[in-house]
Amino acid sequence: MLEGTLLGRATTLERHWGWVVARGVAGILFTLIMLFAVFAFFEGIANVISAAVGGREGEPRWGSLLVEGLLSIAVAVLAVLSPARMSLALVWVIGFWAILAGGFRIASAIRLRKIIDHEWAMGLAGLASIALGLILLFRPMAGALALIWWLGAYAIVFGVSMMVVGFRLRHLKQIHEGGAGGRQLPTGGLPQS
Repeated sequence: MLEGTLLGRATTLERHWGWVVARGVAGILFTLIMLFAVFAFFEGIANVISAAVGGREGEPRWGSLLVEGLLSIAVAVLAVLSPARMSLALVWVIGFWAILAGGFRIASAIRLRKIIDHEWAMGLAGLASIALGLILLFRPMAGALALIWWLGAYAIVFGVSMMVVGFRLRHLKQIHEGGAGGRQLPTGGLPQS
């Protein structure tokens, strides 16, 4: 009798295999949403702190960093408060966020070219952000399923690019503090063009 019941369940699961897959996809999307929320929140906090520490009255450039930080925090909060509603909406939100963040990074790379070498790394991070955003906006259904892979690839390109920029800035700081010549590190934020 028990064997017949288990066999009946197996055929029911076989007939409804799509729902089992859908549950798996939902679990992955929920996890992805939460991981993205953590990433966006910490990036937002870092940008707001950088804007507050580096921003000076009369220097309009720090405002874009503050806007990007607040946007990242807002997206993170929305993802945590309403993950079910955010699953497809998150694809579009991430798309718009990635395009805006990419534009800010490219603008920063253009300004950084006067200060450090290899500013292309930040520009590359900006291009990766914009590419991710465009794919998510123009192919949202495919983007929802492929989001895990795209975010993974984006995170690697973004992470490596930002590490390159960070190490270049550290090197510039060491040159400045060691008095070994070279370009001087600005003390009041990025110079005005």
